[in-house]
Amino acid sequence: MLVLKKAPTLLFLKNSIKTRTLALIAVSIGTFIYGINYTIAKDVMPFYVKPYAFILLRVSGATAIFWFLGLFIKSQKIEKGDYKKIILASFFGIALNMLSFFKGLSLTTPISASVVMVISPIMVLLFSAFLLKEKIIKRQVLGIFIGLVGAIFLIVYGNSSEDDATHRTLGNLLVFVNATSYGLYLVLVKNLIHKYNPFVFIKWLYLFGLLFVVPFSVSEFNEIQWTTMPTNIYLKIGFVVIFTTCVTYLFNLFGLSKLKPTTVSVFIYLQPVIATTYALIAGSDSLNIIKIVATFIIFFGVYLVTKQVEKSIK
Repeated sequence: MLVLKKAPTLLFLKNSIKTRTLALIAVSIGTFIYGINYTIAKDVMPFYVKPYAFILLRVSGATAIFWFLGLFIKSQKIEKGDYKKIILASFFGIALNMLSFFKGLSLTTPISASVVMVISPIMVLLFSAFLLKEKIIKRQVLGIFIGLVGAIFLIVYGNSSEDDATHRTLGNLLVFVNATSYGLYLVLVKNLIHKYNPFVFIKWLYLFGLLFVVPFSVSEFNEIQWTTMPTNIYLKIGFVVIFTTCVTYLFNLFGLSKLKPTTVSVFIYLQPVIATTYALIAGSDSLNIIKIVATFIIFFGVYLVTKQVEKSIK
């Protein structure tokens, strides 16, 4: 009789561990794709495609793919009150997030951009405290301060030459805006993704995002010289649309449905490692002492922020 009572519990625990493992794998794959995306997207911008035009390609392509796939998914009605929440999440998770990131990446370097993005878990904690009423302890406050100092240090001083210092600083600042926007997005969608099928949710998320980005992107889109674009650039655009956008967003949504926002955001730790390795191999960027020091400062700040959280991971 005792065995019969324990069996369902053991089965539940086994399935829970399996689901959590799959969620961690999905987020890890998404992180790897994001890491190499810094260099791949940088190869396209701004010479062949300007940043806002690239975002229009990315969002419109993803919107078409998600709505097509949605035809094969059981229809699910969105509650009227949730449309406002999805629109808000779309603004921060699609429009502001992508526009600021690609514009920033076009001005700065892949390594600098990936390091600034590490600040995202700190922003997740701040927004979780304000919106989800999660408690912040003193060590986390110290981590927030240290992480922000490291980000500011890189934004202001992480330039390889004086000639492009202004552009690099603006680029790093825009990536910081992107990291902040992405952090807020992770918190905003936490409750929504438990209510709806990921495909149903994401197709609406991208449709609203497309409406947001069109006004900013049309003029740059019309400047694209399609006939002179090399084949490898077409392939890299396709990679960004299919993998960096569709695959990563679906994988991250699955991860968010099984893990806490702070847990998912911690995977951004890996992005600078992957981005730096790939950028150095591809010869698209180089390391300097400022980038290295800033990286250690930010990592230490994020470590202080997330150490307590990791003890209560779902």
